[in-house]
Amino acid sequence: MSISTINPANGKTLRTFEPYSAVQVSEALDRGVAAFRKHHRTSFAERATRMRKAAGILNAECRELGRLMTVEMGKPIKAATAEAEKCATACNYYVENAEKFLADQPVRMEGGESWVTFQPVGVVLAIMPWNFPFWQVFRFAAPALMAGNVGILKHASNVPQCALAIEDIFRRAGFMEGAFQTLLIGSDKVESIIADPRVAAVTLTGSEGAGRSVASAAGKNLKKSVVELGGSDPFIVMPSADLESAVSTAVTARMINNGQSCIAAKRFIVHEKIYDQFLQKFVARVSKVRVGDPMDEQTELGPLATAAIRDELDQQVKASVAAGAKVLTGGKKLDREGFFYAPTVLSEIPPNAPAARDELFGPVASVFKAKDLSDAIRIANGTTFGLGASAWTRDAAEREQFVAEIESGLLFINGMVASDARLPFGGVKHSGFGRELGEFGIREFVNIKSVRVIDDKRDQTSATE
Repeated sequence: MSISTINPANGKTLRTFEPYSAVQVSEALDRGVAAFRKHHRTSFAERATRMRKAAGILNAECRELGRLMTVEMGKPIKAATAEAEKCATACNYYVENAEKFLADQPVRMEGGESWVTFQPVGVVLAIMPWNFPFWQVFRFAAPALMAGNVGILKHASNVPQCALAIEDIFRRAGFMEGAFQTLLIGSDKVESIIADPRVAAVTLTGSEGAGRSVASAAGKNLKKSVVELGGSDPFIVMPSADLESAVSTAVTARMINNGQSCIAAKRFIVHEKIYDQFLQKFVARVSKVRVGDPMDEQTELGPLATAAIRDELDQQVKASVAAGAKVLTGGKKLDREGFFYAPTVLSEIPPNAPAARDELFGPVASVFKAKDLSDAIRIANGTTFGLGASAWTRDAAEREQFVAEIESGLLFINGMVASDARLPFGGVKHSGFGRELGEFGIREFVNIKSVRVIDDKRDQTSATE
């Protein structure tokens, strides 16, 4: 499998890398195990010093790192630079909070002492996607390394330079050799690495198919896994909402990262009382989204990451139109160099169309009309996914019903769904299981060990399991 940097803005191959051999992979795993023996014995203060340096590198070099992301996957340069800076916030968040999150917890019991302690598990394999090539990795690596684990990264094959740059950041930050390593390998090698006894656990962010495969391999080998998969996030707008704010945010929520985000709003569900008004404003703004060179600071929408992703999106739109959906703007590949797709709005979408049931990974918005609150929730939950959701209302009772009934791992009221180091991140249903970020994220890859020290004067003959 080819591991190459192909600039999606023009389709040109810039660099090609030779995949690591089986010997190189094995040597990396050996280094990881050796590093874990030392790293997990370091103090939180030592780890924090190194992680703080990693944050400093990210901030100081955010522009250069941003350019690398843009060249490899087409992200607009302003967003790419901001992504590097966001990674620094995650590093600093765990610098400040890891020791508190993993502090021993005393348990009051008679006849001795009892407590719960949190201990790292070892080498964790991270299988990460290309769409947020730095953020997806750092939101795993910062808590994992601060917890005392070590990381092995299998990044997407179209962002090899990002993968190597991340390894280099941790090396320059002072983490010991083997504490964080990148493997330039194809997906065909993943199952054997998961099965390797030197690997303790695995985390994946990717497609539903990849999640099934990785979770199956982890389960077969009795290893802990966390999988964050796709989403078809609803964006619900009720009559009481601030319509101008909702429309403006809706455009950003769909077009962010060139439309290639698991938590991008994809299905816009609008109450019938304001449907026509919303749609008119929304289509007008989407049609004016500035498409262009992702290196241009003024560009709002760049190319899709690969030709295959663009072509799949085009087929999904065509199939939706064939099923009865209407194209209100866009709906086609752009006749220009690179992997560009026009900002698109679809309406009157039948339930059997791809735009209604599948995840469309690109700048295509699907708009639905809801009769009332219950109907809006029905439409929102009418998918196999359950990652994020956004609901717009000023009505307290409606807000409470959204919180109680929307099936998602994240719910934002009157705002765009976004990941934040302080909030647990993950989904339900086919959007995966487990959590990243926050206090819950750092505890995914630790052994939660119960400790009981019995008073030696206590009669234990009546103890039961």
